[in-house]
Amino acid sequence: MKWLPNTSLTGIADLDRQDIDQLMAAAGQMAGARAPAMAPLAGRIVATLFYEASTRTRLSFEAAALRLGAHVVSVADATGSSSVAKGESLADTVRIVSAYADAIVLRHPQEGAAQEAARALGDRIPVINGGDGAGEHPTQALTDAYTLHQHFGRLDGLTVTFVGDLRYGRTVHSLAALLGSYALRAVQLVAPEGLDAPGGLAGSLGTAPVIHISSLAEAAATTDVLYMTRIQHERLPAGATPPGPLRVDRAVLDALPASSVILHPLPRKDELPTLVDDDPRAIYFQQAANGVPMRMALLTHAIG
Repeated sequence: MKWLPNTSLTGIADLDRQDIDQLMAAAGQMAGARAPAMAPLAGRIVATLFYEASTRTRLSFEAAALRLGAHVVSVADATGSSSVAKGESLADTVRIVSAYADAIVLRHPQEGAAQEAARALGDRIPVINGGDGAGEHPTQALTDAYTLHQHFGRLDGLTVTFVGDLRYGRTVHSLAALLGSYALRAVQLVAPEGLDAPGGLAGSLGTAPVIHISSLAEAAATTDVLYMTRIQHERLPAGATPPGPLRVDRAVLDALPASSVILHPLPRKDELPTLVDDDPRAIYFQQAANGVPMRMALLTHAIG
């Protein structure tokens, strides 16, 4: 294993395939847990330190900690409700929080912030990246992979189609890097003009063929996984005109094979209308629920 207990998880590069497989297996064992029956983290404290808004990541980490018997201290708006508002640096903030907790889950608008925080702490306590700007979101990628494995029983051999804001969408960056550890059949990329995937993304996918397609319906017809994302309006350059979303409409649903699934890291906007919710291929609410057992597995490993 590459990711050792009591060390930080700042990006998918911290993991190898064995780590990913073991975390998915552990999440499967923890799925459905409603109370800390064995309380493996009893007496421990998890700090959630969020400089950006979050519903699923913060609450699922806090629910995971509580179900493991840990306590939680939380800053939901570090920019406005902590000493950050007085000019305190990220390094100083995490040094202080490390005196109060056994692990920090950090979300920050700056790409590379989790690595910066981990460097500042050394081996004191682990930092888990809960999203760093347009960089990565490794725990979402693990949740996505677990959801796919839960549905298909495998990751090898799948065709995965990433749709939407591939340039600034950190969930796509992390999931692509994770899937590079598996033998995918192909990866299809469908993006509005100006929001194409960064150059390094294709290189992270290992040997899988990478196909750029302009038509969402065309891509849907040949995929196992349709991974939708919203336009990251908050990360577009100042003054940029946001492109219209690529939308799942009736033509896309008609083209999508019956055995395929639709994922979305949420929140959604116009790219995924509510009419899709009743489609049996839509599993994005299960995907969101899977954040709890996966983050239980992550915390158990990270804190040790």
